[in-house]
Amino acid sequence: MKIGLVGKPNCGKSTFFKASTLADVAIAPYPFTTIAKNEGVGFVRVDCVDKEFNVKCNPRFGYCIDSNRFVPVELLDVAGLVPGAHEGKGMGNQFLDDLNQADVLVHIIDAAGSTNEKGESVPALSYDPAKDLRFLEHELDMWYLRLIEKGWDRFARTVNQERPELKKAVAKQLSSLKVTEALMEKVIQKLNLNTNIMKWDSNILLRIAAELRKATKPMVIACNKIDIKGAYENFEKLKSEFPEYLLVPCSAEAELALREAAKHNLINYIPGDSDFEIISEEKLTEKQKNALNFIKTDVLDKFGSNGVQKVLDIAVFELLKHIAAYPVATNKLTDKDGRILPDCFLVPKDITALEFAFKVHTDIGNNFIKAIDQKTKLIVGKEHTLKHGDVIEIVTSK
Repeated sequence: MKIGLVGKPNCGKSTFFKASTLADVAIAPYPFTTIAKNEGVGFVRVDCVDKEFNVKCNPRFGYCIDSNRFVPVELLDVAGLVPGAHEGKGMGNQFLDDLNQADVLVHIIDAAGSTNEKGESVPALSYDPAKDLRFLEHELDMWYLRLIEKGWDRFARTVNQERPELKKAVAKQLSSLKVTEALMEKVIQKLNLNTNIMKWDSNILLRIAAELRKATKPMVIACNKIDIKGAYENFEKLKSEFPEYLLVPCSAEAELALREAAKHNLINYIPGDSDFEIISEEKLTEKQKNALNFIKTDVLDKFGSNGVQKVLDIAVFELLKHIAAYPVATNKLTDKDGRILPDCFLVPKDITALEFAFKVHTDIGNNFIKAIDQKTKLIVGKEHTLKHGDVIEIVTSK
């Protein structure tokens, strides 16, 4: 899966990306610092099951700290968005093409209102961040509309003449937008659309575009720069104005500082935690001490975390509705090389044991006999639905 980081220039998007990945990216207070998309690996955090079995896991991918398992996900930091992107303004065409790869979006906004609609620095609280949410919705809806309208007239005439099942025909036409028959049926019912497709005018197509965008590009809002005075008041207003979104108070700079400090063995810090531990205070400069104190008192103590890890977790587990499941080759919780709980897969919450086997490897799926739930020691069949945190031994014929 891919998580797309979106937002206007200078909102802190590249800082969020670097804080999540520790990748070396350009960060600067001017528009279009990100010219081409940055791609990297971030992580979602889950409670590792190793403590339930009184063992210590050996992840092949990601890492585990004190039974906090960090499972890798792909992050895309796409070029900054400005109004008119769907018409090619700014880095618009590149932005939207890159964005099409994402399964879920993190919209990073400047909650302090210290950047205007063009991404230019302005005094804090002088710009209303609600405008950023509205304009991104508009740009994405217009982008979807543009893609829908491409070849639409000819398609509509064909449907009108041949009279295929409407949801199936439209879903096939819009398959590049990840539109399924089930989704199209919901949209047709919700908008109470006329079964005569020739009566779907541009206004109706725009409403369809908005519904499809909401379903295929779910979005969490990272309210960045929350540590600036007045930003929290803006955050509360945004929550009232946009109840349909999950909004998270966030300080990407705080997370980046903590991750860098931990990397250089100055502090003990687990991403997503509400606190950190200074390892050796005498190694810190006064500037570093003051910065860490500010992060503790003005970010962590106030909000419970700096929000970066929480945003990624929400994107995967709440918006995409995925779960974490562990495949093992033996009842000793190991793979064939003896590594304990080596893999943790992020999979849809309604996945079956057989589907999970195919996720692990095609050969395992093809030769599936049964699965064993290692927590309950019960044998389960191919139609058994997995739960978050399941540890599954898959028995095959080969």
